Amino acid sequence: MARDDSGTFWRPDAITPQMGDAADSGACTMPDAELMRRTAAGDRSAFAALYQRHSASVYRFARLMIGSASAAEDVVQEVFLVVMRDASRFDAARASLSSYLYGVARHHTRRRLLRQRRFVALDPRDATHEAAADHDPAGDLLRASELRRLRRAIVAMPSRYREVLVMCELQDVSYADAALTLGCAIGTVRSRLHRARELLKTKMRRIEAQSPSVHASSIRCAI
Repeated sequence: MARDDSGTFWRPDAITPQMGDAADSGACTMPDAELMRRTAAGDRSAFAALYQRHSASVYRFARLMIGSASAAEDVVQEVFLVVMRDASRFDAARASLSSYLYGVARHHTRRRLLRQRRFVALDPRDATHEAAADHDPAGDLLRASELRRLRRAIVAMPSRYREVLVMCELQDVSYADAALTLGCAIGTVRSRLHRARELLKTKMRRIEAQSPSVHASSIRCAI
C-alpha cells in the first residue's frame, strides 16, 4: 500500500483533485507506461502526473455510469488507490492505461450499482456546476436543463449500453480498447453502441415530449 508522510507516497486520503498540481513538467511529458513504472517504484510526481492526465476522464465515465457527482468522485479515488497499489502489475503490452483505468472504474461503478439495486438519483450539482462560469443567466438555465435531461437519459439506459456509449461516443475510446475493457468482441461493441444510440434517441424524444420548451442538445456536448 501507499507509504505514509515519512515515505514517498501520499496517504490514501490525500488523493484529491489538487493532486495534479504536484506533477512536475518532466513527468507530465512522459508516456503512461513510464509513469506507471515510476509510480510502482514510489515516484510521487509520476503518480501525480497520471492523476492529472487521467482523473477527469475516469470521473466523467463514473458520473455518467452512476449519475452522481459525489459518487463519481469516490470512484476516482478508488481507481487511483488501485493504481497506487497495483502499478507494478500493469502490462502496457496487454492494454493501454486508459483501457486499464476504465476497466477498474467499470468494476467499481458496477459494484456500487449492484449494492444500491437502483440507479443513483442524478446529482443537481451536475447540471449547475458547469454553467457557473457563464454570464448569461437565461442561457445558463437552458443549457443546464438540456444537459440534465441528456444525463438523465444516459443514466436510465441499461448498463451494457450505457458503458459503450460513454466510452466510445463521449470519451472517444476506440472500439478495440472498449472491447478489451468490456471483455467482448469488437463486433459486440459495435452492435451495443448502435443499440445505445437508438435507445438514447428514444429516451430523449420522451423527455422532450414531457418538456416541449427544451430542445435536445448534441450528444457531444460538454458532459
